[in-house]
Amino acid sequence: MALGALLWDVDGTLAETERDGHRLAFNRAFADAGLPLHWDPGAYGRHLATTGGAERIAAALAELEGQPPAADRVRALQASKQTHYADLVAGGCLELRPGVRALMEEAHGAGLRQVLVTTSGRVAVRALVAQLLPTQLLHQDQQWLDFWICGEDVSRKKPDPEAYAQALARLDLEPGQALALEDSRAGLMAAQAAGVPCLVSLSHYGRLEPLDSFAMAVAVVDQLGSGARVLRGPACQEGRITLSYLQSLR
Repeated sequence: MALGALLWDVDGTLAETERDGHRLAFNRAFADAGLPLHWDPGAYGRHLATTGGAERIAAALAELEGQPPAADRVRALQASKQTHYADLVAGGCLELRPGVRALMEEAHGAGLRQVLVTTSGRVAVRALVAQLLPTQLLHQDQQWLDFWICGEDVSRKKPDPEAYAQALARLDLEPGQALALEDSRAGLMAAQAAGVPCLVSLSHYGRLEPLDSFAMAVAVVDQLGSGARVLRGPACQEGRITLSYLQSLR
């Protein structure tokens, strides 16, 4: 079955957004609200078990205060966090992970469809893409991304497969005609549950998970760019993760 589309996760896959972006934005929102919450990189990694920004805030407040927070309070904190995240991204604190741009460009040149499949909020995704892929947003003839599936589009977030199911439906593809690119176990589980083969490019937090937890991935690599190491799966002879390598996984 020919490869018809690449389905890109965002946070941790395109850039190290969790450690170097979202974490800092949460901390700034908490400080603005006078909350005694501050997540260092290790503490934030534990909170990633709760998917979704608003859900993460609600869980942290419930743990801190011993009761569920009011919904409007969570919404206000999430809005503040999103503003801080957009400011951090605009300030140049994030960059694409090695090999992402080259692989996207190669796939575009080959006529392969590409989609973002994330359960992060659209505001945060828009800020990141506008900063890191501005040319591809502004010029239709260079558009690399067909569409985005974001957190607002689903009722259940990863590791639930709903986001991938929606992407496949819009693309009118069978699961085996697509390949997901993820960085974490939760993302792999979402792709797997939707029947989509998945390559895992381990992020900072993904590398903290046992390698055995990625056993269902078609391959696990430490990055996509030059010098990429294959930690599980077929060897890569090209020195980086290329479209031909992805096609060989099928």
